[in-house]
Amino acid sequence: MIRRTALKTMSATVASMAAARADEPKPSTDVLMLVYPRFTALDLVGPHHVLTSLGGYRVRLVAKTAEPVTSDTGLTVKPDLALKECPEAPAVLFVPGGTDGTIVAMEDAETEAFVASRGAKARYVTSVCTGALVLAAAGLLKGYKATTHWLALDALKDYGAEPVAERVVTDRNRVTGAGVTAGID
Repeated sequence: MIRRTALKTMSATVASMAAARADEPKPSTDVLMLVYPRFTALDLVGPHHVLTSLGGYRVRLVAKTAEPVTSDTGLTVKPDLALKECPEAPAVLFVPGGTDGTIVAMEDAETEAFVASRGAKARYVTSVCTGALVLAAAGLLKGYKATTHWLALDALKDYGAEPVAERVVTDRNRVTGAGVTAGID
């Protein structure tokens, strides 16, 4: 009799736990890859290939609008989503680098607000090359170790980040790559 009661109690407990887990929100599988005019195409394409090859993630190119965006070499990509359509808490927020396009992106209020809000809720915040400066300008690298292209490395200090001259730097949930091929790493 005691055994039956114990089994019934355990069954009820397991069923209750399973029902509670079913009500929990599923973790996001969205990878948001920001594109902006004059981004460096190679900073995007390598990580895009790797992330789409992993499976289990919904990799999306995102930009201020859904209009095509042209890279620094003339490669044009079509965003999947405009910033206002993006999920609030992605699995990954990724920002590629660039030169003058990166500076414009860093100074754009809408882009900065988007990066700050999605990065604050993302499981991982990542960048390649000077994309780290976009993250830093949005306040996402303050108090974190990070890397970027060697010419821009010292600029990270201006945003409260700790520059590290390494190919890839991981600090908690922030992963930054120094240059084009580091993005594949």
